[in-house]
Parts: sequence; structure tokens; C-alpha cells
Amino acid sequence: MKFKTTLILFVLFLVLLAAVLLFESREKGRKEKEEKLVSLPAESVQKISFKKEDGVMTFQKDEKGEWLITEPLQAKADKYEVDRLAQDFSDLKIERVVEAQAQSLEKYEIPKSEITLWYKDKEKPVKILIGQENPLDNTFFAKKDDETKVVLIPSHLKSLMEKKLVDFRQKDIFKFETNEVKAVKLQAKNTRWEAEKKEEEWFLKSPVQALAETSKIEGIMTSLSNLKAKEFVSEEKKEEEIRKYGLDKAEYEINLAMPLANKELTFLLHKEADKVYATTSQSSKIITAEDTLLSDLEKEAKELREKEVAKFYSWDANKLHIKKGEIDWTIAKDKDDNWFFESPTKDPADKDKVQSFLRKIESLEASEFIDPPLNLKDFGLDSPQAEVQIWTKERAEKEEKSKETTIFIGNEDKEAKKVVVKNARFDYLFRVDSAFLEEFPKELKDWIKPQEKKEEEKK
Repeated sequence: MKFKTTLILFVLFLVLLAAVLLFESREKGRKEKEEKLVSLPAESVQKISFKKEDGVMTFQKDEKGEWLITEPLQAKADKYEVDRLAQDFSDLKIERVVEAQAQSLEKYEIPKSEITLWYKDKEKPVKILIGQENPLDNTFFAKKDDETKVVLIPSHLKSLMEKKLVDFRQKDIFKFETNEVKAVKLQAKNTRWEAEKKEEEWFLKSPVQALAETSKIEGIMTSLSNLKAKEFVSEEKKEEEIRKYGLDKAEYEINLAMPLANKELTFLLHKEADKVYATTSQSSKIITAEDTLLSDLEKEAKELREKEVAKFYSWDANKLHIKKGEIDWTIAKDKDDNWFFESPTKDPADKDKVQSFLRKIESLEASEFIDPPLNLKDFGLDSPQAEVQIWTKERAEKEEKSKETTIFIGNEDKEAKKVVVKNARFDYLFRVDSAFLEEFPKELKDWIKPQEKKEEEKK
């Protein structure tokens, strides 16, 4: 009897529990639904009108799905900013319902601004009327145009509500494909230089002929391509505006040649007071920009030169030839990354010694350049004290090719601890720290693999 009563009570408990859970679930769903003033897919937004006290901004997607500004002017829009506008107002949370049946909107200053969104496959747009800011928590009073309730919407919308037209414009309007640039000519206040690209390397042509540090040249082009407008001072530049902003006598002029695209692009920049004005030969706009780029444009040619004596990666090396005094060795790497002598012996080489030597050559940097005209005899390079040849396998796009690097080592200044070296590719010389000379082997046994050393000693 007791068991039967307990079972009945347990069943009743389960029924009541299920009812409570069902009620809570429905109530939770109802509340969640009520918490959103708008709940629609942001990616479906095709057009947005943002009406403020100072005017109306209208954004519309083109056939490619890119955002354009159509009012109050025609311009490309900043995708991130307009997408954010669409996202925030398509998924608009209600912080609190203020009045379910609002009788007067004036006390909330509704509408102080309006956001209207047109959705794909939706006949009528969604219009949100926004009022004053609630001083208690910085939320905003708002209502949907077709509803009676007044609600508070999140405070994080404040920054979005305060944005101006320039904030919604695409600011990198001078963008170009940097990999298409094959030649650069720069003229700045106190410097001028020219450079051209050969395969994957940049070479200075004037005022000196030398290998340039690729990252520095490409860094300048990337900065130009990403130059962003702080403000637009002219939409259709005219001669008087060019003179007004000093661009007729620009302090900085950079000419970029793009032969594959059959075009040239010239940047003009001029700094006046605390503003930098900029335009290009292919743009009708004049903008103001940050001055961070100017320090790079003011660098002299010598600051852009490649200081590394030889550009290679030591781990890519697969063959090494050393000549110094009686030493005339050739060492090669096998498929298992082990090093073996090819001459004067066939013994395995000490991998650590070989790699350490290669890294020293790889890290050689000029403390000074010696440019032509010069006499090799003055630096002991008519009959070098040492010669190093390094072969590396490098991958260019889909093919693998072999590259040879030859370094000649001249006289050492022991007091200054410097030595002059020459890369066979260049007409100029490098003065470098002479400490790397200590890495040269003295005898064959120094570089034979340790196990073979012991056998040599036994013999």
C-alpha cells in the first residue's frame, strides 16, 4: 500500500515538474523574443538610411555586394563601418520597455535620429526612431515606426550614433597592387633616389647602384597603398585647390611605374603646419593623412641599402667550397642532411661545424660600404686571403633552382677588428667585423666528423 502511494506521488511529481519546465521554457522564449526590437539577418540588408539632425546619409549595395554612399555624395563606403551599422540595428536588443503604449514622444525627443533598413525579399523597410540619451545609464530612448512601445536600446550604440560622414567613407582611396610596381622614383625635401625591381630583388639605380633592402622599399609602397584619409578637403581637385594645399610644389613626389598594367602612378604629399595633404595622378580627391609615412620618405638612399653581405638561408645550403691558405675543400650535403667531404677526402664532415660556419657568413653585415671607383689591390682583394662559395636551393613559385654565392675576403685591420669583403655579384665592397675569421678551420681534422677523428688518430 505504501509503495503504491509513493509511486502515485512520484508520477504526480514528474507531471508537475514537466509542466513547470514547459512553462519556464515558454516564458523564457517569450522574454527572449521581447528582448529584441529587431531580429533580422544583417547580411540581407541592401540599403540603409541614417537620418541625423545635421542631414541624411544613405548607403546602398552595388551588384557586387559592395557598400556605396549615395547621399549626400557618391563615394565608396567603409565596409566594416556600414556592416557594423547593419549588424547592430538588425539585431537590436531592448534593455528595458519604458512605455508599452506611448502617448507622447516629445518627452523622449523621438525622433532625434532615424535608422531605416531595407532587407532583401522584404517589401517594407524597418524604421527605428531614436530619441535622447538616457543620462542614468547612457542608453537611448527608441521605438519602431510601426509599434507603440518606447524602449531603451544599448549604450554601446553611442559611438555609432555620433559618427560623421567621413567615418563611413572608404579611406584607403589611393590603393594599388604593390606587386605590380617595378620601378620607384622618389623626391623629398632633402633626398632623391630611384630603384627598380629585378625578379624578386630591389636595386637602387641612383644616387648609387646597389642592392636595396627589399622590405624597406616594399614597406614604403605598402604605406602609400594603405594611405588613409583623415578628412576629404576636395572631391574634384582644381588648379586653385592644388595651389591652395601646396601640392603644386609638393615636398614629396613619388612616381611608381607599373609596366604590366601599362600605367604610372604619382603621389604628391605636402605638409603644412600640422596637416599632410595628399593626392595622386589618378585621383580627383585631395585628402589629409597621418604624417607617419613621411619619416620613411625622408630616408636617404644609403639607409635603404641592403647591409647583409650575402642573402641566403644557411639551412638551404647544400654545398660549400672554402679556400684559405693550404685549405681547398669542397663539402656537400646528402639527402639526409648530412655533410660529406668531396675533396680532399671522402669522409663525413662535422655537421655542427659546417652549419656554424654557414651561419656566420649568413649573418655578415656591413658597417660601411666602399663604392666605385676603387682599386681591389688597395683592399687585398686582387689576391684574396680567403674565398667562400655557397650553393643553395631556392624555391621560386613552383620551381626549385640553385643559387651560387661567392664571397672574397681581403685584408684585415686587426687594430680596428674589421675586414673588407666582396660579394662577386656587386662592384662595391663591404667592411665587416672580422670576428667570423675565427670560424675558418685550421686543419682537416677540425671538420671531420668526431668518430672519424678517432680513426685518423689511430692511423
